[in-house]
Amino acid sequence: MGSDHAGTSRAVTVVGMAVDYIGTPATAKTYVVLLRGINVGGKNKVPMADLRRCLEALGFTDVSTLIASGNVIVRTDLHPDDIAARIEDALPANFGLDDALIRVRVLTREQFHAVADNKPPGFGEHPQTYHSDVIFLMGIDCARAMSVFRPRDGVDEVWPGDGVIYSQRLSSQRTRSRLGQIVGTPEYSSMTIRSWNTTMKLRDLLDTTPDDY
Repeated sequence: MGSDHAGTSRAVTVVGMAVDYIGTPATAKTYVVLLRGINVGGKNKVPMADLRRCLEALGFTDVSTLIASGNVIVRTDLHPDDIAARIEDALPANFGLDDALIRVRVLTREQFHAVADNKPPGFGEHPQTYHSDVIFLMGIDCARAMSVFRPRDGVDEVWPGDGVIYSQRLSSQRTRSRLGQIVGTPEYSSMTIRSWNTTMKLRDLLDTTPDDY
């Protein structure tokens, strides 16, 4: 959608934010954008169709979303830090959200593929036995994030990765898992969690997008 504007420029306004819409310039790249704090427990509701329109109005092209937990693919020539800042500013203003909950993690195509390629051996390969999740870190180093986990022997396992933590709990014993205890920590505000199934579906969606120029 909206990917046929190369070579044109127009001004758009998103709740008082004037931005330059450049279409899809020759330097554009594809990014995975993970949103934290939307559509959680009935709060901070953002319909995906409205989210796509908002991002397109901000100048992003080839916008696609996967389920309602804040998984987006966009194309832009902006730097990842600028992508995150622009979206973090726009979402509360456009959807009346609690901006204290909103965080954005932006990954290049290569970075997102590395999450799958560098997983621990066997991770995510036994969905009948284990619940497997990827915890994407936002502005926090892995060592600090790992320090808040207290995995229960025989139930939980966690592994550090590059900008992520892989977590797995035994499905038959999930009520005994300690992984949920991270929710009450200050570090939790710098994490956003995706199931392994969602992560793989997002990778598959990413693979359907055109290669970067």
